[in-house]
Amino acid sequence: MQTTATVEVVTDLLPTVAQDLAHRYQPALFVLSQADEDRPAAADLLTSCVEILRAGSYPLLVVSPTALAEHPPRRILIAADREPFALDSEASALRPLLALPGVEVIVAHVSSGVEDDEGCALALRAVQASGLVDNMPVPELRGYQHEHYAQGVLAAALDTRADLVVVLARQRSYFSDLFHRSVTAQLLQTCPVPVLVLPTAAPVPVTETPGFAAAAGYTNTVFTGLTPAS
Repeated sequence: MQTTATVEVVTDLLPTVAQDLAHRYQPALFVLSQADEDRPAAADLLTSCVEILRAGSYPLLVVSPTALAEHPPRRILIAADREPFALDSEASALRPLLALPGVEVIVAHVSSGVEDDEGCALALRAVQASGLVDNMPVPELRGYQHEHYAQGVLAAALDTRADLVVVLARQRSYFSDLFHRSVTAQLLQTCPVPVLVLPTAAPVPVTETPGFAAAAGYTNTVFTGLTPAS
């Protein structure tokens, strides 16, 4: 798809600037690039991400300078944990991306050192309860073991041959000083495939649903033990 590009030159992506851009262009998401090896600026990338999230909870797509863009993503990995979440309206608008023909969705849960059947079931339950995969087949569920969560997600992306990784940005992270030390921040700086950051709304209780039985059944699917990279 081709479209006319409009160039905006700004010195810093402050909240007021991000809000102005969003108001004028009504974007589905903001797209940022990882730092180029010749011009490292990881701190600037993370600062820009925080400012955009704080400005209006807009989804972010962070891409590597070497990422291929020959076709839409076909294998999408959702990194989820036990905690329920709700999507902001802006993030919900991207759900059709997961429903494109031929797309495979995998939910990955990373535990530290031990297999966590319950954690995997709750991760899948949280994704389903959020509405992110409504009217879609039950996603494949995979469990991974790794001492470092971010490295575990990277290993999961490699193992599943994902061409897009979806992570969640919780308000308590980007409205505090935690974001720069978060798992999301580590992934944004190092992931070789595009990372889609979906901001979540305030937590809501998740009631029991018929789909939970399916989630529990999937806990006996593929569990891959991973050792930290040397």
